[in-house]
Amino acid sequence: MEDVEQNESWRILIVEDDERLADLTKEYLESNGLIVSVEPNGGHAVDRIKNEKPDLVVLDLMLPGEDGLSICRKVRPFYNGPILMLTARTDDLDQVLGLEMGADDYMSKPVRPRVLLARIRALLRRITEPLTSDQAGTDDDEPVRLTFNNLVVDRSMREAWLNDESIELTSAEFDLLWLLSSSAGTVLSREEIFTALRGIEYDGQDRSIDVRVSRIRPKIGDDPVHPKRIKTVRSKGYLFVKEA
Repeated sequence: MEDVEQNESWRILIVEDDERLADLTKEYLESNGLIVSVEPNGGHAVDRIKNEKPDLVVLDLMLPGEDGLSICRKVRPFYNGPILMLTARTDDLDQVLGLEMGADDYMSKPVRPRVLLARIRALLRRITEPLTSDQAGTDDDEPVRLTFNNLVVDRSMREAWLNDESIELTSAEFDLLWLLSSSAGTVLSREEIFTALRGIEYDGQDRSIDVRVSRIRPKIGDDPVHPKRIKTVRSKGYLFVKEA
């Protein structure tokens, strides 16, 4: 499989109204082999994402026409690619709301181009490189499809089904679901989950794992208030129950 850093066909859509910032970002990303287009108006972003189907969207939170949260919520039913949200504020609420609307990652402005490129490559790598056996908590003899009564999770297709109906999951949500389900019966700490999915050390503050678990639960038929499938183990982490 072609390495993310060497693939020059990745199409990135930047939704950003700051023309200077957008142009500088576009120039830097293109100099590193990405194909980049820019949309300055939030009101046009949904149609562009729907029609162009970019491989990844860099989405500013504050936009004229329509804000980033609304755009993220509207595109998620038909767009499963990674969304990296940018926010000018460091308020945790903005970050949590972005994740709840379906963003895969977030960065606070001002954004350093090198760090942005690294985040983009990490998100694209999720699409091209399935979790390794060590990350997934399985060995080479383990199946790529897991079945838990009416829930089926397939790593090779990167899809999941509940009662034979396809579940709409973002790339980040699927990776988390596979990691938990392939380690069914074992408590995984937030540190272990974060390192496996993000490839960086957990700082103890990031709430993305908790937000994604809360989004996944209703999608797989779990009770958000009294979950039986993905349980929170206080002070330890999360447990995927084999027979819920």
